[in-house]
Amino acid sequence: MKSNIAGGVADAADSGISAPQVPLAFVPAGQVAKIIKIRGNDQMHHHLENLGFVEGAQVTVVCENAGNLIVEVKGAQVALDRQVSMKIVTLS
Repeated sequence: MKSNIAGGVADAADSGISAPQVPLAFVPAGQVAKIIKIRGNDQMHHHLENLGFVEGAQVTVVCENAGNLIVEVKGAQVALDRQVSMKIVTLS
């Protein structure tokens, strides 16, 4: 992953390289990723959107425990189970 000066994720198009698209569940603790897609039904989209998980948002994986994550998004820490974090596709 590539960080910009502000500490965020640089766009793959800006860096001239192709960043891998991975589910948030596979992003290691301490790493920042950019959300590019949310999979799932309308209810899942709405729930995650209300928590700040929207396309283009940056998310930091704070820690992982038995497949569950604590992440920081838009200044708030949120706990996600593995099933939900697999539905959030990121550039990592």
